[in-house]
Amino acid sequence: MLAKVGDRIVVESEKMDVPPREGEILEVIAHDPRTEFRVLWDDGHESSIRPAAGAYRILPSGKKVSA
Repeated sequence: MLAKVGDRIVVESEKMDVPPREGEILEVIAHDPRTEFRVLWDDGHESSIRPAAGAYRILPSGKKVSA
């Protein structure tokens, strides 16, 4: 699935007892070989990330994993 602005991103933690991080994609920046995302996290922080393959999921806009 290709990510677009407004979609949600869920980034899995490398630690067993740490829940995944979730936020809204504000910008999609194409790089070779990985895509960079500017994300507004649910905790209110904003950052740019280039997650490794298999370390994240994209959800259509409006969908949330956590309640």
